[in-house]
Amino acid sequence: MAMQSSSKFISSIIRHYLKYDRDNPFITVSAILAFLGIAAGVMVLMLAMGIMNGTQKEFIKRLTSMNYPLTVESIDPDGISDDLIASLEKQFPHLKFSPYYTTQVITKFDGAVQGVMLYGVDFGREKQLNPIVGKAIHETQSQFKIIIGKTLSDDMGIHVGDKIILYFSEQQAVGFGTMPLQKRFIVDGVFDSGLQSYDKAIAYTTLEALQKLLKKDAGYYDGLHIHSDKPMDDINKIALVLPENTNIQGWWQQNGNFFAAMEMEKKALFLVLLLIILVASLNIISSLLMIIMSRRSEIALMRTLGATQEEIKSIFFRLGSIIGVAGIVTGTLLGLVGIWLLKTFDIISVPEDVYGTSRLPIELLMSDFAMIIVGTVAIVLLSSIYPARKASKTDPLTVLRNE
Repeated sequence: MAMQSSSKFISSIIRHYLKYDRDNPFITVSAILAFLGIAAGVMVLMLAMGIMNGTQKEFIKRLTSMNYPLTVESIDPDGISDDLIASLEKQFPHLKFSPYYTTQVITKFDGAVQGVMLYGVDFGREKQLNPIVGKAIHETQSQFKIIIGKTLSDDMGIHVGDKIILYFSEQQAVGFGTMPLQKRFIVDGVFDSGLQSYDKAIAYTTLEALQKLLKKDAGYYDGLHIHSDKPMDDINKIALVLPENTNIQGWWQQNGNFFAAMEMEKKALFLVLLLIILVASLNIISSLLMIIMSRRSEIALMRTLGATQEEIKSIFFRLGSIIGVAGIVTGTLLGLVGIWLLKTFDIISVPEDVYGTSRLPIELLMSDFAMIIVGTVAIVLLSSIYPARKASKTDPLTVLRNE
């Protein structure tokens, strides 16, 4: 019964202190500012973390298509063979494989020239790994067909059906001398990855074309692209069965510095935006301290009537917690509404050649949301401790004597 009576007493005092104080309106204003600051901080943190995660996920989606989840490269000319691919397909039936040749060429069309990394691939296999290239294939019945990127197409004015000349680094005999090997290719399609640097520097042709032009041995390849839904798990398993004259890399290893920088930026942004909540929590402290100063006589009276130090501490600790938690709940709701609006409506547009998409990508991870809530709750609770302890140490004799 005593505990129930104490709880009712504490609840009634908290309700009394939450009411608007006409004699000290600034106390209420300070509490409202603390509430709004915490709500705004939580909302901004949710949106910022969602945008960072969405952007990172979009980059990963683009890069894993053009870079491929896993790539096996051959050190020796006979490192990757049809026998090795057949063995890998048998051991890893859940993976998809696409062998390739690669070489650097110079593209020439209507007087314009541009350096390109040319891949020779089996388009039937490639479309299973790379949907971006797969959409651009038009099934032209020529082995000397080529698929180029949108940026290269726009820069050089090339369209589907045009014929372009490729200059290879290999030499061919002409009369009493030599000149770079050249061959005319027909443009079969134009792919658009959304990443300008890739669309300008990469092109695809058939395995047969490069095998014939570069005099490659049939059944042996420069490398092997592999699609895996869980490349970080599969990379070590595949490495165990590969011959010594090959090595395997994951997309995250090829772009490690880029994603490390994004992760560091994300952490820095989280800490900076958490300062908004920290500043708002100072308003909780100041608001509670002003209540304590203006209600010193009431606190002293409660102490003389039998209220314990723990009850006084509980009153002001809960008072600060209520303001903070109300701000957290409101900020969470506003953040969820903001995320829904950005996902549903095209409110903000971003440069597609920079971010890989024209629509603002946003996706809040549960781990980030948990960090936001835990960090904010910790700040709110810590902000309420000092004023609560200050109030509990009020000396009723000193206060009543001075009053």
